[in-house]
Amino acid sequence: MRKKNALLVIDAQYDFCHPNGALYVPGAEKDMEKLRDFILKNSAFIDHICVTLDSHPVNDISHPSFWMDKDGKFPPPFTQITAAEINAGKWTPRFSPQEAIKYVTELEAQGQFPHFIWPEHCLIGSKGAALHDELMSALVSWTRAGKWYQAVAKGTYPLTEHFGIFMAQIPVPDRPETQLNQGLIHTLENYQQVFLAGEAKSHCVATSLKQVMDYAPALAQKLVVLEDVMSDVPGLGHLGQPIYEAARQQGIRFAKAADVVLD
Repeated sequence: MRKKNALLVIDAQYDFCHPNGALYVPGAEKDMEKLRDFILKNSAFIDHICVTLDSHPVNDISHPSFWMDKDGKFPPPFTQITAAEINAGKWTPRFSPQEAIKYVTELEAQGQFPHFIWPEHCLIGSKGAALHDELMSALVSWTRAGKWYQAVAKGTYPLTEHFGIFMAQIPVPDRPETQLNQGLIHTLENYQQVFLAGEAKSHCVATSLKQVMDYAPALAQKLVVLEDVMSDVPGLGHLGQPIYEAARQQGIRFAKAADVVLD
């Protein structure tokens, strides 16, 4: 089997990519049309596709129902919760309080992402967790030619965010699903070049890219970032920008989908 071109698609799901999605990323539906066209145009020369699936329980640490204020009310989406606020009693975790406080404290110490509360999104088994229709139609067409796509879930453990596909923000020692996914790294390393696309540019794509640079330098050398097949969470693009700048400085390639012609 040929192992030249792979495509890694981050979280191209209804909740992110459809205007009616719970955590819609403006522009994502156009990204999916470009991704569909990229797959169909290069179908014969794409040897492997991996799609990642953000997958959350309702009472996830990043969802409103995990937290309450002194009146028992849940925080509204896009609230930032800090360790100082938890210690002051402004916000209280309803579940696993020791682990939750430890998580927020360690996340802040990383200095990359603050702890945000998101709308309930990509709930396990929900419509919002499904792949976007444009991508799904392209995958079906590509697969019927005799190939297989790989689907990798992330975010199922409720006590840590899991932006990047390769590892949770704060890995939990006794939870393998939060640890570095060496198997996925090894799978992708088998290909000569790996194209990266998906949602959201500011968070899950950026973190996946950073994890490759930090933990899989051999894979980083093979990456091609499809920079026009991803969009930012509004107002938060600055969070991911340093990662893309670092990637360019390391020589990671960037391209526009329509300009790529595979062989």
